[in-house]
Amino acid sequence: MPQTTTKSYLPPGLAIPLPTPDGMDKGFYDGLKRHELTVQRCNRCHTFQFAPELICHKCQSPDLGWHKVSGRGRLYSWIRIWNAVHPALKEACPYIVAVVELPDAGGVRMVGNLLGDPMQDAPFDAEVQAVFEDHPDQGFTLVQWRLV
Repeated sequence: MPQTTTKSYLPPGLAIPLPTPDGMDKGFYDGLKRHELTVQRCNRCHTFQFAPELICHKCQSPDLGWHKVSGRGRLYSWIRIWNAVHPALKEACPYIVAVVELPDAGGVRMVGNLLGDPMQDAPFDAEVQAVFEDHPDQGFTLVQWRLV
């Protein structure tokens, strides 16, 4: 059962940096709205890839689709952010940006926030679970991560 939240990771009142789906990532954002984590996969050689592209990284086939994955992963790396890279994030510091490896998606890696105490020392290779952050007024859902 996926975990969901309608509470924004950012403090109340901040302008939320909005995702800008460009067409190739539509399947990814459509999956998030359904609270499903999807990864692009080649229909010819079955290789997973992320971020989405027009052709397969391995065989160059243009025959790509979206495959639902479990939403469980491993913490590959993380960094604690002390200085905001965007004015909208100034009040959110510190926060943790995580790189998550998805074993059931060929080991592709995704980036997102690690929820919880921003001062935690999360162990590398720790198991994490996707958490879906709904923004119904803006019409999108984001994926964040939490330690299992």
